Amino acid sequence: MEWNFTFFLNSILLGLGLSMDAFSVSLANGLNYPEMKIRKMLLVAGIFAFFQAAMPLLGWVCVHTAVGYFSAAEKIVPYVSLVLLSFIGGKMIYDGIKKKDSDKKVSIKFASLLVQGIATSIDALGVGFTIAEYGWRQALVCALIIAGVTFSVCFPGVIIGKKTGTKYASKAAILGGIILIVIGLEIFITGIIS
Repeated sequence: MEWNFTFFLNSILLGLGLSMDAFSVSLANGLNYPEMKIRKMLLVAGIFAFFQAAMPLLGWVCVHTAVGYFSAAEKIVPYVSLVLLSFIGGKMIYDGIKKKDSDKKVSIKFASLLVQGIATSIDALGVGFTIAEYGWRQALVCALIIAGVTFSVCFPGVIIGKKTGTKYASKAAILGGIILIVIGLEIFITGIIS
């Protein structure tokens, strides 16, 4: 993969798609604790950003080492990317449609934030499979972009949650799912053509 506009655009879109679950939880956290100070708001967004970056890197390490040993596996990467991103995106869409937006309160303790960070980023582990063609520098930059996008989405999410609640949380999950499916299709079509 080259360092080009498509690489950066895909990384940003991956960040947007993956951060929608974290955005929804950020809204809920803001609703739960309307007196939250700026330091805690930064912590919430930072934890989500960290896990959204760490999971794709972990997935990339697992897949990249396997691809390095089995070069024939490179041919299936577009198919795996399409299946994984479609599955993750489809699940997000399903959950967004199924879930009713609610005012359910969530815990705001540090341990709870860690669990939320892992739970909202577990789907990002599969993204590591979709970026297997990246070198380690590109995988790292992609993960950092995902982290930056996630932080940029979650911090305002806490603020919005403090002011308006979780009225649009399920719609954000649906949008995130659609974005991931579109990226999966783009990776698949590009992989098949090249």
